[in-house]
Amino acid sequence: MALADFLASLDALAQQARDAFATANSADALEAARIEFLGAKSGHLRQVQKGLGSVEKSDKPAAGKRFNEIKGLMEQAFETAQERLAGRVRESASEPFDVTLPGQTVRVGHLHPITQTIREMKDIMGRLGFTAVEGPEIEDDWHNFEALNIPLSHPARDPLDNFYLATAEKGCQDEKPLLLRSQTSTVQIRVMEKTAPPVRIISLGRVYRPDTADATHYPMFHQIEGLLIDRGVTMADLKSVLRLFCQSYFGGDDQVHVRFRPSFFPFTEPSVEVDMNWQGGWMEMGGAGMVDPNVLRAVGYDPEEVTGFAFGLGVERICMRQHGITDIRALYQNDVRFLSQF
Repeated sequence: MALADFLASLDALAQQARDAFATANSADALEAARIEFLGAKSGHLRQVQKGLGSVEKSDKPAAGKRFNEIKGLMEQAFETAQERLAGRVRESASEPFDVTLPGQTVRVGHLHPITQTIREMKDIMGRLGFTAVEGPEIEDDWHNFEALNIPLSHPARDPLDNFYLATAEKGCQDEKPLLLRSQTSTVQIRVMEKTAPPVRIISLGRVYRPDTADATHYPMFHQIEGLLIDRGVTMADLKSVLRLFCQSYFGGDDQVHVRFRPSFFPFTEPSVEVDMNWQGGWMEMGGAGMVDPNVLRAVGYDPEEVTGFAFGLGVERICMRQHGITDIRALYQNDVRFLSQF
């Protein structure tokens, strides 16, 4: 190929590229033009470059020099077009907008129904004089069983009824394993170990039991645990507090009824089951009773001087009763359509 023909093809290509870049009116159009003329594999400039091989050997230095110049001019034209389009975007972004136009509704989240229930419980029990406290969810054998008067032979210690961990208590000669707490009563023990009577507390938090999930059971759930230790505390005080709590939480609904059934728990004597009417029947809400003297002795209290009551209620079941939820599993499926109702 003659040098003059090669140079003429370069000049013509440069003019076509400048026109294409100058007329591109969007980023997509400019990118398409770049690929057409400057593409590394099939661009027009790449095709012209292949013609260098057919130029006379003596003319190749001049042809190569001009090729590089044309390539630089085309790349500069592309950059100029980029700046032009970027400036147009900045100008459109700085244009004033009409403040009288209706705005877009912002989607605002809200608290989970269980969290709402816990906060309302804390508020009600606070008005009844109870202080909210917290404790660890990973517990040792002493706080979860021994201090609560649960002997080694008790079925509540069964590995099938607890989430034991492979880690053992540090410094424990028997190397008793730690576990995920099965009740928030462990917090009561921790508070009584460090606090002289009177004690008036509630603890709310997660507890873990390997229950099969069904409409009213779940392997992880929340409890509200109440404890009152003082002189002259009786079963009548326990019943009064629980009835006041239910009346306050359910807004004085005259259709809400609470009943107490005799039961047995190692850490309370006497003990009762607390039920609430629900869907034409009764649903167990939790257990309660007078604190067993052995529990008082375990934390250094004198059962001849003080007495007390304790109760533990399922937060999810109270939430279900309040909102008419028929299956506890719905609270943990993270279905926004369901949760947005509360």
